[in-house]
Amino acid sequence: MEKTVYIQMKHRLTIQKGASVKLGDMAQIIVPEGMNNLYEMVVLSNTSEVEKKFIVLDVMNVINKIKSRYPDSDIQVIGPSETIFEITEKRKTAPFLLFVLVWLLLFVGSGLAIMNFHEETSMQAMHQKIYWMMTGKMNTTPYIVQIPYSLGLGLGMILFFNHLFKKRINEEPSPLEIEMFNYQQDLDQYVVLNKHKESTKYSDDY
Repeated sequence: MEKTVYIQMKHRLTIQKGASVKLGDMAQIIVPEGMNNLYEMVVLSNTSEVEKKFIVLDVMNVINKIKSRYPDSDIQVIGPSETIFEITEKRKTAPFLLFVLVWLLLFVGSGLAIMNFHEETSMQAMHQKIYWMMTGKMNTTPYIVQIPYSLGLGLGMILFFNHLFKKRINEEPSPLEIEMFNYQQDLDQYVVLNKHKESTKYSDDY
């Protein structure tokens, strides 16, 4: 009987500390009839003993566990050769007062940053000059220019980040999301190259 097993490891998974991971959870697999128990085979356990945040599970560890159960199986690996597990712990919900304080800090900080930028670039003098060019009169507080500019500034930030609160405006990723994606890719590459752990330490013996 043909015993070819196809495995496509997932690139990254987030698991709770102390949780066990089954093969069917961390990889897409195709198995012949009679080998369906491989879906339930535990490939990572004892994660409650993990002190660091990441574990890198190499496909060779997975192959060894399958071979220990089905020595004559033929294993074909497709895609990534390792899976990065990010270990997380349950966090308590932040108090409402802390949320308000953080929100006020970000609001005041961003407001000061915008005001300092406007002061350095002489934005008020520029608005006065625009008003003079449009009307031929000098005005120290040209609200007819400043109010639309302020509204446009806020609208521009919404369009730039492509979000209005939790609602996405369109499917195009924002520059911030692109930067976060690139950062995540660099972080994953670093973890794979520098934090290759002895994954068998957290594996069950079958």
